[in-house]
Formats: sequence, structure tokens, C-alpha cells
Amino acid sequence: MKWRPGSAAQGRLSGWQAALVVARRDLASILFSRAFLFFLAGPLFPVIVGLLAGTLGQQIDAGRAESRIGIAMSAPDTEAMLAARGVLAAKLGRAVPGMVALEGVGPDGAFDAAAALRRDEGDLAAIVGGTPDAPVLTATPERIARWQGLISLTAATATERTPTAFPPVRPVEVASSGASVKQARMITAQAGQALLFLLIMLLAGMVLSNLVEEKGNKIIEILAAAIPMDAVFLGKLFAMLGVSLVGLTVWGSVAALVLPLAGFSLSGLPAPGVGWPLFLALGVVYFATGYLLVGSIFLAIGSLASTVREVQTLSMPVTMGQVLIFFLGSYAAAHPGEPAELAAIAFPLSSPFTMIARAAQDEAVWPHLAAIAWQGLWVAIFVRAGAAMFRSRVMKSGAQGGSGRFLRWRRRGSEPGADTAIVQERL
Repeated sequence: MKWRPGSAAQGRLSGWQAALVVARRDLASILFSRAFLFFLAGPLFPVIVGLLAGTLGQQIDAGRAESRIGIAMSAPDTEAMLAARGVLAAKLGRAVPGMVALEGVGPDGAFDAAAALRRDEGDLAAIVGGTPDAPVLTATPERIARWQGLISLTAATATERTPTAFPPVRPVEVASSGASVKQARMITAQAGQALLFLLIMLLAGMVLSNLVEEKGNKIIEILAAAIPMDAVFLGKLFAMLGVSLVGLTVWGSVAALVLPLAGFSLSGLPAPGVGWPLFLALGVVYFATGYLLVGSIFLAIGSLASTVREVQTLSMPVTMGQVLIFFLGSYAAAHPGEPAELAAIAFPLSSPFTMIARAAQDEAVWPHLAAIAWQGLWVAIFVRAGAAMFRSRVMKSGAQGGSGRFLRWRRRGSEPGADTAIVQERL
């Protein structure tokens, strides 16, 4: 099928015009139906489940998160502190956080620990400076209260294997650290991934029920007689995307009105790396690309089924696969910059989930431009492949050909100006 934008030639509809006819017809039939009101109320239950799952995931991650303490001392003192940490870790296990030597420390141990912690990069939760005889702990107030005694024990162990005296630790408080910012952004990344997954899975299923219904009442045959099946596929896919965006607009507007009345605001949430306006805009873009990818698969599946039961049977593997893809995106978000994240970005189905998490964790914008172009390429590939399967299954194209009624409609559809007349007459 050739997609010819522009005006129709000799009364024939181009591929894009035919797709627009189908999209406009499906969009109007759904938006102006009473069932659409129930559809708008449907996401309340998944949202509640998503909030509970996000809270549980946050608690699990908080329980297993490993914080690291930087050692900003002279080289001999740093080695002694790291050795002492190893001795204590062998005795106390995971109760002792990891410690790393910091670069840029002068011969006298001079180092701007507060400035290093205030930077929003890295995963350091605290920095220990000074000397083992007089350690200085720079951290947020809650971490100072938690680790002050442990640092004193580590410093005492660094000076003697069996400490008898514990040096006092001088605290230096900072408002935040790279570790706290990183953990806060991880919460936003997890929430964004969960919301994106719930919306795609909730809304992508509409294309299946719509297709099975029209196959049952022969509307597909009427459309196929007048316009190419590729246009039917594309029109239905973008109509469902339009319905989904209308639903998102309604839900977002309601949330913007209700949540402030309940005392909730975005300022109370951990700010994403790219900022809230761009994060929300990227969320809409990644929802659209993810929806088109999954929706094209669901439409191709719908062409294989003739009943609702068959749809449920065939769509279950795709749904389970989508859950695994969501887990892949979640794992990649916890390992930024590692091969797992790069693989999740390259894989088209997990790319939207991984990139929305990156938007929450990293300030860079250019990776999103590249990812959107990459996902757009795969949307085109999936749509074309899905349309080919859709055409071969629905029309039974091939050696056996179509039925006599299809052939008569096709002959009539070849006459100038017949496409629009047939669609208006049959629909």
C-alpha cells in the first residue's frame, strides 16, 4: 500500500485520507457513547493498586539500599580506615556501610566535603575527613545521628586493633547529599514507570475489543471493500490513541483540580532530573510511543481471533511479556549507565519505561531526543508489520482470494469517487 499524503486523485482516497476516515469514525463512535463515561471511571482501581505497589517498592528499595561513605583523609589514614572497615564488616556484616577513598584530597587531608555532598551526582551519603584521632563526619542530620558512633568505632579500630578509647566525632551538617537526591529521584522514576505501565496496559486492550466487535458485525468487511486494509489498521490504531489521550486529559484535569484541595502538590515530591514540565511532556510522548508499539501488536493479535475468548487466550502471552518488559525497565532504572540500561533502551518495547526513569534520574535532555527518534522508527516498523498480518488474516489474502461479495465491493470501489460513497452508505 502506498501512503500518499495530499489530495485524492480521480476521487480515490489516499492511504492517509482513508486512515483519517476510519480514525474519525472510531473516535466519534467511542467518545459519544455512554460506555465512555464508565471507561473514564475505570482507572481509579488500577491507580490505587499502583500507589500501593509503589509504596511497597519504595519500602523494599529503602531496606536494601546500600549507602557509601567517602574517606577524605591522607593516603595512610585512608588505608587504615578502609582496613578497619573491613575488620568491622567481617564482625558486624551489612550493618557497616561501604567506604570509598575520595580523590582530590591534599597531603594534609584538606577537602571541601560539604561542597562534594551538595552536588547532585554520585551516591555518597557522608564524608569522613580529618584524621582517625579526630574524625570529622559531614552528612545530613539523620545520617550523622545514625553513623556517628560507627565512625568513632572505625577510627578507633584504625589506630589499634583492640580499641580502648574512642575518639570524638565532630559533625558537620548539610541539607542534602548526592545519595539522598539519587534515592529521591529513584522514587519519581519508579512512580513514572508504574503509571506508564498501568496506562498502556489499561488502554491498549481497547483495540482488541473494538476489533472483535466489528469482525462479528461485518463492519470490517464493509471497510475492506472500500479502502485498503493498511488504512483500516492505521486508522483504528490512531483512533484508540486519540481516545486514550482524551482520557489522559480528563484524568489529568481532574487530578489538577482535586489534589491541591487535598493539600497535595508536585513540590512535595522528589523533583525529576529534567524538571517537572519536561518530565510530564516526555511522559506523554513515551506513553504515545509505547501505546502504538503495544497497540499494533494487539491489533495483529485481534486479527487472529474471532471471539472474545480467543482474544483473551492470544493476548495473555503478550500481557505476561509486557510485565516482564516492565521488570526489565525497572531493573535498568536501578543500574543507570550499565549494559542492562543500554540494552533496555535499545529494545523498543522496554525503551519508553527505561527512558521515563532516566528523565527522573538524569538532567541530560539529548538522550531523549535520540530515544524518541529510535522509538518512532520502531513504531513505523511495528505498524507496517502489524498491518501486513492484519491484512493477510482479515482479508484472507493469498492464493485463495476473497469471497464473491468482497470481489464485487472491490470492483465497485475501483470506480472514481466510490470510496467515500461506500463508507457513507455502509456505515
